[in-house]
Amino acid sequence: MNRNRVLVVDDEEHICELVRTYFSEEYDITIAYDGQAALTKFKQGQFDLVILDIMLPGLSGWDVCRQMRQTRDTPIIMLTAKGEDLDKILGLELGADDYVTKPFNPRELLARAKAVLRRFKGNKEPNSQVIEYPGIIINNLTHRVTIKDQDIELTPKEFEILWLFASNPGIVFSREQLIQKVWGFDYLGDTRAIDSTIKRLRRKLESIPEAPFFIQTVWGVGYKFEVPTS
Repeated sequence: MNRNRVLVVDDEEHICELVRTYFSEEYDITIAYDGQAALTKFKQGQFDLVILDIMLPGLSGWDVCRQMRQTRDTPIIMLTAKGEDLDKILGLELGADDYVTKPFNPRELLARAKAVLRRFKGNKEPNSQVIEYPGIIINNLTHRVTIKDQDIELTPKEFEILWLFASNPGIVFSREQLIQKVWGFDYLGDTRAIDSTIKRLRRKLESIPEAPFFIQTVWGVGYKFEVPTS
């Protein structure tokens, strides 16, 4: 059985070794101590998960996350020494899948890593389907979205939300339900991340001329996917 490969990026050696100690029994660990080294190793190898510190010498964790997302949808857990909600929201908006605030319990980080990998790999199962409505095709195997014959680039979280909506047309999801179904029960942030992600998703979907308005706001309740009539 192949072991999942995890790239740990942190300029504090003791943090990297702590993660290695708790993860090495189940995962193969690669370590980078700065942003540029992380990007080099990321491009050279195939990783199943990235654990990425925000405060790095040279390139920041934000920059590293942004560049990683331009090429792959590998799950990313951000590490931050700050408890500010804006830091967490920014990380999620850039495409991170979860975040952990320092100092952290390594067992919690391990549990979160397993949860993120479980959600991510669940979307890759061969029994996943292609959803097609007038004007849009959503492929859950390739994470490809096509509107009016034009491909739309989405972050993993944007795609997960769209897939959930399109799989349940007409069903209204509250922000709390979206957090549970997309981010998971262990998400500790607030609902502003949901609104920000859906705003970006809508902007991308509606960037194609004459594209239908797929995602509708149900005021005071949440959001739903509206199937175009033609």
